[in-house]
Amino acid sequence: MKNIVFFLFFSLIVKANAQNTLSGIVTDGKAPIPFANIYLPGLKKGVTADFKGNFKFENLPEAAYKITCSNVGYHTFDTSVVLSGANLELTIRLKQNAKNLNEFVVTGTLRETSKDESPVSIDVISAKLFQKTSTPNLFEATAMVNGVKPQAACNVCNTGEIRINGLSGPYTLVLIDGMPIVSGLSSVYGLMGIPTGMISRLEVVKGPAAALYGSEAMGGVINVITKDACHDENKIFADYYISSWREQNMDFSFKSKLNSKTAMLSGINAYWYNQKIDNNFDGFTDIAIQKRISAFNKIDFERENGLVSSIALRGILEDRWGGQTTWNETFRGTDSVYAESIKTKRAELIAKHQWKFNKDIYSQLSYNFHDQNSYYGLNPFMAKQSTGFIQTYWQKSFRRNDLLVGISYKNLWFDDNTPATASLLGNANEPQMMHTTGLFLQNEIKLDSLKKHVLLLGGRLDYNNVYEFIPSPRLAYKYAPNANHIFRINAGTGFRIVNVFTEDHLALTGARKVLFMEKINPEKSYNAMLSYVYKMPFIKSSVIEWDASLFYYHFTNKIVADYDTDPNLIIYDNLKGHSFSRGAALSMAYEPGNKTRLSLGVCYTDVVNFENSNSLQKSSRQLFSPLWTGTYMISRAIDYKKSLKIDVSGNYTGSMRLPVLPNDYRPEYSTAFNIVNVQLSKLFVNKIEFYVGSKNMLNFLPKNPIMRPFDPFDKKVDDKINNPNGYTFDPSYAYASMQGRRYYIGLRINI
Repeated sequence: MKNIVFFLFFSLIVKANAQNTLSGIVTDGKAPIPFANIYLPGLKKGVTADFKGNFKFENLPEAAYKITCSNVGYHTFDTSVVLSGANLELTIRLKQNAKNLNEFVVTGTLRETSKDESPVSIDVISAKLFQKTSTPNLFEATAMVNGVKPQAACNVCNTGEIRINGLSGPYTLVLIDGMPIVSGLSSVYGLMGIPTGMISRLEVVKGPAAALYGSEAMGGVINVITKDACHDENKIFADYYISSWREQNMDFSFKSKLNSKTAMLSGINAYWYNQKIDNNFDGFTDIAIQKRISAFNKIDFERENGLVSSIALRGILEDRWGGQTTWNETFRGTDSVYAESIKTKRAELIAKHQWKFNKDIYSQLSYNFHDQNSYYGLNPFMAKQSTGFIQTYWQKSFRRNDLLVGISYKNLWFDDNTPATASLLGNANEPQMMHTTGLFLQNEIKLDSLKKHVLLLGGRLDYNNVYEFIPSPRLAYKYAPNANHIFRINAGTGFRIVNVFTEDHLALTGARKVLFMEKINPEKSYNAMLSYVYKMPFIKSSVIEWDASLFYYHFTNKIVADYDTDPNLIIYDNLKGHSFSRGAALSMAYEPGNKTRLSLGVCYTDVVNFENSNSLQKSSRQLFSPLWTGTYMISRAIDYKKSLKIDVSGNYTGSMRLPVLPNDYRPEYSTAFNIVNVQLSKLFVNKIEFYVGSKNMLNFLPKNPIMRPFDPFDKKVDDKINNPNGYTFDPSYAYASMQGRRYYIGLRINI
């Protein structure tokens, strides 16, 4: 009897303490979902699924359990199970959450696809990010992209260029809705004339893209995607701010329905700055006086059977000058008071049409005319440029292939008063006329049904009336074993035809004469880029997205501006040797919820020229190219219920080589600097936003940006007593804006 009682008591103890295993797999119905979070609220215990979506809980008592499974981009899954004396295996199927899917992009392949599925690595900057720093134009907006740097090019008239991976501005192709609008003559001043009020997002491709966009896309592409008149959420958008420097910027746009399938988006941007501020007391304006107005109008058509068409027009008028603070219009083109005065007129047309007889065929058209009337001290630069571009392409998806075939034609007419358009004898003017016809073919192949392996093969053949045939092959490969890991490799070639007087502002200033050693030949490049994206699961179902990349560009026939040989000259010649740009970039983005957003980025870029001379090879670091750059942004909702938030953003720029004169007292390398911006904003009734902020809070200012500002026409340069080193006026030592700390206040309306 005692044995029976003992046996029953022992059985009850074993049953009460029975330990069970709960295991399973998380899937989306097609493939496992790695690193999903599985949580047991009753025990306050959770695990993370492994690389293949498998998970396991061990040593669980018999009981009823509630299970919660979550992962970024999917709806949360809840269920209940009962463990009763046996191990249990589950299959948990998560459904994608459409609201959390990643952005769609078009720049990499000319076909709308999700950012993660694209075989080409693309950075996307939304219009909302522009608003975190009250960015008035495209030039400043690109500062938010790791590896992309808006570089000051002149401290007199405040021009700038956008550099990708350390390469100077002309290596970056700027598109508007896929059309090559900003190039040549407009590459110097056109960037600041693109208001952020008309931009839906920026898509940035770092690396070769010549197979789709032509031979000039050597360093990368910035594609400005304008707002969609039919689908943009805001009917009325207005944004106005004024700074402590009395800068005023106003964006206004209005959307209207013309009929049930046609909508129009009209807008205007105005920038006004008219203060002669000279805080460093060198007699020159710290930033140029600027008065600019830009108007645009876009009509989007939604035709029968879902066909789409659009047409857009934009016009720009700008008057800017920088120089000695005593200057006015009466001194324009004289040697009494120095200034750089630029008056610009510009018109643009962009159109796209999807054909009814075959909805897989699209045609695109663009035309722009740029008229620049300018004086750089005594030197006039009168230039006009007309660019027409048209292309038609056919894209078709079949089985696992996305095929793209197209033809394009570009006509460029350019005339100015420089040697660029002088006849061979130099006694007549001969405007440049350049024609380029291109054929391009691209196929994106899904090598498996789960799209883990994607191969993109492409090529382009251009025929130019001056340089004849120009081939541009392209290859991209993407491997995504799961949703959390994406590997990409991109390779291709590039080709660039150079016009110094439209691309290099310093060739126009008159501070140095320009000398061409021989006829400039086109540049060629061979590029490769390797990138890796890791979406690392973090606390409370959040994700930290890491993005790492390695890149290498090899150049032949590179056009080099020599500032070192003669202090009075800029000598242009093809490099007798080779050049490379190599480096690495790492960025992270963390957005755990609506209250917080954090992004950090760092980029290392080494740009070196190797010149063969007298059987020796001499190397030199490229001017204005820092080894290290960085970006950061922290956004935090201080009071979420009251819609009060703070945004802190900034850029770090490392030391860079600068052009110096013989026996120059200024250092050849700049100091590293950090530009910090802070903005506090308050949203009222989800329509009106009031904001205040500060730019360049640390008040960084470069020292001695202009050599001999008191003698800009070199009238006293031969004074051996006061100028024993023979210094000349030189504004080329420009690496950062002279605009120091300023505060601003603004109002933004979305209806």
